[in-house]
Amino acid sequence: MQKVLDALASLGGKPIETLSPEEARKQPTPADAVKKVLTDMGKSTAPEPGVTVKDMTIKGPNGDIPIHVYTPDGAGPFPVMVYYHGGGFVIADTKTYDASPRALAKMSKAIMVSVDYHRAPENKFPAAPNDAYAAYEWTLAHAGEINGDPKRVAVGGESAGGNLATVVSMMARDKKAQLPIMQLLVYPVVSDDMSTPSYVQNADAKPLNKPMMAWFFKHYGADPTSPYALPLKAPSLAGLPPATVIAAEIDPLLSEGKAYADRLKKEGVAVSYKEYKGVAHEFFGMGAVVPRAKEAEQFAADALSKAFKSK
Repeated sequence: MQKVLDALASLGGKPIETLSPEEARKQPTPADAVKKVLTDMGKSTAPEPGVTVKDMTIKGPNGDIPIHVYTPDGAGPFPVMVYYHGGGFVIADTKTYDASPRALAKMSKAIMVSVDYHRAPENKFPAAPNDAYAAYEWTLAHAGEINGDPKRVAVGGESAGGNLATVVSMMARDKKAQLPIMQLLVYPVVSDDMSTPSYVQNADAKPLNKPMMAWFFKHYGADPTSPYALPLKAPSLAGLPPATVIAAEIDPLLSEGKAYADRLKKEGVAVSYKEYKGVAHEFFGMGAVVPRAKEAEQFAADALSKAFKSK
């Protein structure tokens, strides 16, 4: 993990919170740092074999949405997970987060539909959750066309993407639509309370810190009272699909992820929660160089496989 953080520092990125969104999107990413570590170790940066990717475009409420369909080797129909990338609703895209859906597709033998939802501030809240839900609806309706099983569809994501995964679950519940089989929430953004123990402890952490989160919230422009913006504020979490929640020790979002998992459990939702020590926000998807990331990817894939088998 330290090697990745050192590599990220060596790439000379500027502090995100001092930049415009356009400038912030051009900064080196943790994924670039992983590639640098692999190169420095003399290892290949090419994606692991065993997964094919097809790029498509679907219609959404804010215009076209690019999606990327990751299909594992083998004969389908496969179960499906709709996957939402991180980046604080403002930066990054599916390419930045390519390693996560790729690993999950291979390890869980499921199709991943990775979604390039419209980002803020050009498309402020609720554009991202509306896009995220449209991609979920599309997947239910068209799973068969991508060799997927429409009865076995889960949702998942990291950070802002973890927020969108649980918000889509909430929207499906509220609309009385087909519920996702499972929600995979990797250090999800679920609250705007920046006084939690992990915000205090990791205020200056890398690659995510408190000033960056304030910058993301400012640009996202969410209604701070809406559960579709901040799920921890929902009056009820009852009736949501089973959740697997993954947390990182060195992360401002650690406390709220744990609080969300605890509250889901208290309100009758089956929850599997795991905190990984010694790793930072963004570690998930770094399985090529961070052993704990490989463990977390496997933990998530096992939970997915189990959820899919139960249907």
